[in-house]
Amino acid sequence: MKVQIRAFAGVRELLGADVLEVDLPAGTTVAALKEHLSARHPDLRKLRFTSAVNRDYADATRVLQEGDEVAFIPPISGGSGVPELFRFEFVEGPLDARRLEAEVRTDRDGAVVTFAGVTRDHNEGQAVTDLRYEAYAEMARKVMLEIFEQAARRFRIGRARVAHRLGPVPVGEASVLVVVAAEHRGPAFDACRFLMDRLKAEVPIFKQERLAGPAADQRWIGELPEGRPPV
Repeated sequence: MKVQIRAFAGVRELLGADVLEVDLPAGTTVAALKEHLSARHPDLRKLRFTSAVNRDYADATRVLQEGDEVAFIPPISGGSGVPELFRFEFVEGPLDARRLEAEVRTDRDGAVVTFAGVTRDHNEGQAVTDLRYEAYAEMARKVMLEIFEQAARRFRIGRARVAHRLGPVPVGEASVLVVVAAEHRGPAFDACRFLMDRLKAEVPIFKQERLAGPAADQRWIGELPEGRPPV
């Protein structure tokens, strides 16, 4: 049977491609697929990553079927879903908080809360020149829609927007914006924090840090999605 592999960040760099198609015996599991690839790329065994099948997180024991799309998810940066109420978008280039605030605010709202995650110039005692982001975009949108639906059930909010930047993000510029409108400030603050925390914990977005110095070292940083064991 044939399955398609999607690879991101450090996994992509090791495999040498972001999309691969492989032929496997019937009954192959996600774990067996990893071993199959590790025979050609032994360093794959050293990487930490979890997996998704057809854009849903999946355990290593998941048995694959003909035509499945298998994604290897390395450490990540971190019923409503009506588009005009909630929207998640990827952007290349600077983010515009004022545009999103104008989209979410109505005359019913007494609060608009905006959070911006900004590139800082240091991490773990080392100087940082910029960050670079990439994403498993199709799955990221699906997961973020589920997070919006959770927020709508938990908090009395109106509209919300989340925008995340892809590509390089220089020091001092925003990589992510979360904007929430509500009648009262409490739910707006709570929902804004909830959306940001769940995005960082679950959505497959990957962060590379470029360090200052002669070597200009680069490193992928983050944790596996919350509650998802490695393959």
